[in-house]
Amino acid sequence: MTIPQDPVLCIDLHCHSTASDGALSPSALLERAAERGVSHLALTDHDTIGGFAEAWDAAGKHGVTLIPGVELSCLWKSRTIHVVGLDFDPDSAGFQGALAQQNENRWARARMIAERLSKLGIDDLLEQATAAAGGDVPGRPHFAAVLTGESVVRNSAQAFKRYLGNGKAGDVKAYWPELPEVVRWINEAGGIAVLAHPRKYQLTATKLRELTADFRRAEGQAIEVSTSGQSSGDLGFLAELCRREGLLASQGSDFHFPGAPWCELGRITKMPDGLEPVWHSFRQPILSPAPV
Repeated sequence: MTIPQDPVLCIDLHCHSTASDGALSPSALLERAAERGVSHLALTDHDTIGGFAEAWDAAGKHGVTLIPGVELSCLWKSRTIHVVGLDFDPDSAGFQGALAQQNENRWARARMIAERLSKLGIDDLLEQATAAAGGDVPGRPHFAAVLTGESVVRNSAQAFKRYLGNGKAGDVKAYWPELPEVVRWINEAGGIAVLAHPRKYQLTATKLRELTADFRRAEGQAIEVSTSGQSSGDLGFLAELCRREGLLASQGSDFHFPGAPWCELGRITKMPDGLEPVWHSFRQPILSPAPV
């Protein structure tokens, strides 16, 4: 259940639209966020800010404050890691160039996934996955949708278990930049680099401490402490990592599609006390209103 950080503010700094692998258009996403009482939202599509303009217009219509956001893929010790960029300048020429390179990386990855899965005998696999992505770069969820539609598997979960999950043929990692480079892109655009959903990487506690320390040494500034689908034990452990490395604390639902109550917009467990929220360090800090 959501426990608001503040009686007035409801801040969700991680979600996705159809600009990457989400089910809702940016405008529909903002409408849903408003319906669920979200006051401040960061749209963090994978490696693109292509949905930002539409989201910006919808945010004004629905009375939601929109924070520039993106979720960037990178490598740490040959593992795919995600870093959320928040409150950067979306007009930064350098950052736009980096995103263009990420887009090329994603297309190269999509082509490699299709090539590896070609033995399944599906005609025009890349084209079908691209259509499932609305004409944009297909990710693994879009390939899973094609595999399901072609009756190769029963559902998306089985597609990941057999073909697309970690260590399977469709799990392609080779095209991402290294972690320090991605953090540098965000910092140079005036943003804040956030280590995304740390417990989803299936790292041991020792490895996760190592990752967090490397992230801080690369000048990363924050870590997602409160994310969707985590236990109270995870929450406490991430709070400890946050304090240990002197990082700011972020939170987000990681919303992708309706109907999954464990990752609904604004449905975020209250962070432990004593952490410094990342939104206090935005260029226009989000602070609690003064008591009336």
